[in-house]
Order: sequence, then C-alpha cells, then structure tokens
Amino acid sequence: MIHFYLQKRFVAGQREFHLDVEYAVTKGSVLGILGPSGSGKTTLLRCLAGLERPDGGFIRQDESFWYDGSRSLFVPPQKRQVGLVFQDYALFPHLTVLGNLLYASNDRRRALELLDLVHLADHAHHFPRELSGGQKQRTALARALIRKPELLLLDEPLSALDEELRDSLGEEIHRVQAQTGVTTVLVSHSRKEIELLSTEVMELREGRLDPVRHDF
Repeated sequence: MIHFYLQKRFVAGQREFHLDVEYAVTKGSVLGILGPSGSGKTTLLRCLAGLERPDGGFIRQDESFWYDGSRSLFVPPQKRQVGLVFQDYALFPHLTVLGNLLYASNDRRRALELLDLVHLADHAHHFPRELSGGQKQRTALARALIRKPELLLLDEPLSALDEELRDSLGEEIHRVQAQTGVTTVLVSHSRKEIELLSTEVMELREGRLDPVRHDF
C-alpha cells in the first residue's frame, strides 16, 4: 500500500495554491486523479517520485517511509521503487528502444520480456525517431517497469495522441498494468481516460482531493 499525506505550495499561472492531500492507494490498484491544468496534478506526482520535496506530510510504502516531514526524512528518487512515465515520453534519442530500457536497468532478459509484453519486440533496435507516438509511449512504459517498481506514476499518458490511438493505447496500458499488478497513480484532465484506466477515482481541485466515484 502507498499511503501519502502531502502539503506543498505551488504557483499555477498568476495564482498560488497549497497542495494538501491524503490518500491510501490499495496495492495493485489504479488511482486516477482528475483535474484541470494548474490544479496540482503533476506537482503531486513529482512529490511522490521524489523529484520535488513536499513542505510537510509523509509518503509511506508499506512500512517504509520515502518522506517524513516530521523527521526531515527524504529518500531521493533513485532510491525509491518508482517508475514514472512523462507526458512527453522523455526517451533518449541516441539510444534504441532496447537501449532506453537497459539504461534504466542492465537486465537484458527482463528488458526483452517487457518489450514482448508491450508488443515492441520487433522494434528493439529502432531509435525513437523511427517510432510512432504510441510506440514511444509503450517504450516509456516498459522502461518505467524494468526495475519492478512498487509504484507506477503516469502523467497524462495519452494526451499527446490522437483519439483513435488514445483508445487502443489506453487498453494496452490497462492490460499491462493488470498483468504486472503494479500499484499505479495516473493523472489526467480527461474523464474518459481516467474511467478507462482506473479502479479508484479522485478529483483534484485547487490542491485538494475530493472523491468522484470508486470501483466502477
């Protein structure tokens, strides 16, 4: 289980907000967080990943703390068991699909297994410039999974794709998550995307989480 309580000041546009959220994500589930641009969704993911330091609160993975403001405890991102898929994929252009995975972990066997899982085994030696948007996103997903994370974070995973591709890749992400069983938090402004991928849904409004609908 991932249990977090986070406080964080952030600025969106000309406004200042205060992220003040608490949630316990059940192991193996997918928490979808809805919210408009500037509501704090990406800030929340970056705090969970360790890319930003909260102002207060805690992040606990089972009995281990990744962050505890009361003890000034902060585990850096490379020591957290977290996989992160960015909206813009963040692939290394000079590395092949396989090379991008091996950069994250030098486990060639697992890399090939994951490429097979995301249907990219035939593209292992292609470079990102040779891939479609959907193939780049699946590469990023496989790379995020190679270190067997306890938590997978997805930042608007389908927003850069056209509608037809969003539907097919959304089904692909759902299949991969179900097969791996990794606990997942995804953020999006798209209700359709959230409903397609999530088992639990919350809405983030001006830094606070409100329930929407669960287990649909």
